[in-house]
Amino acid sequence: MVTLSTRRASGRKRRALGQHYLRDQSVAEAMVRLAAIEEGDRVLEIGTGRGALTRLLADGPGRLEAFELDESNYRATMDLGLDRVALHLGDAFAGPREFDVLVSSLPYSESSTFVEWLSGHRYRRAVVLLQKDFVEKLLAEPGDGAYRAMSVVSQVSSQVRMELDVPRESFEPPPRVSSVVVTVTPREVLSQERTRLVKMLFSQRRRMLGGALRELGLGRGQLGAEWLSRRVQDLSPSDFRDLLGRIREGGAPAGTE
Repeated sequence: MVTLSTRRASGRKRRALGQHYLRDQSVAEAMVRLAAIEEGDRVLEIGTGRGALTRLLADGPGRLEAFELDESNYRATMDLGLDRVALHLGDAFAGPREFDVLVSSLPYSESSTFVEWLSGHRYRRAVVLLQKDFVEKLLAEPGDGAYRAMSVVSQVSSQVRMELDVPRESFEPPPRVSSVVVTVTPREVLSQERTRLVKMLFSQRRRMLGGALRELGLGRGQLGAEWLSRRVQDLSPSDFRDLLGRIREGGAPAGTE
């Protein structure tokens, strides 16, 4: 079944997002194997491109729903004549989705949006093709120059594992960056409020936590001196998990109620 959903309001195309199309069938097959889709699973694909993954997923045991932002790619995927897919022209990130397994090769410029969006969902497994240096940021630890708010959001909400290096020649056109297939398994669902708090705190990452909370108008809860005297950028993801609960106990951020 093929349906047409509302197009993204901004009208951005995948080409404008720096899309490189996966053409290596062996990579697509490896991604589907890693997804380990079971009978009756709700499968979500974000970004069909030219259908390298969509063909395989449509033949699998799951119930496939796929979103494509670019109209020409949407039409090309629709022309494949795949019967077992609900195909939408629109933005998968426009709202919450229900799925058990996610498989995606999406434009790399959407990677941060994807990680933040995924952190707010319940699912069993995701298999995604991403830029390798972006994945290294997701896995970065305190003290690493790549450690960012997105590192915390990713590590608090999920476990990311590198599975397969993908050569540049696997794409058309070949990207200038290295790529990797990752598997993502959930740890906990993050609310939009908690994700926003992490991003707010990292906007003050070089400050002591006490000064950052004061600057941002956040309550200190029951935080003692051992917390308040630490720099934001030195807090680990597990520290942030604890901290977010303490901030909530001490009072909501200014303007959130």
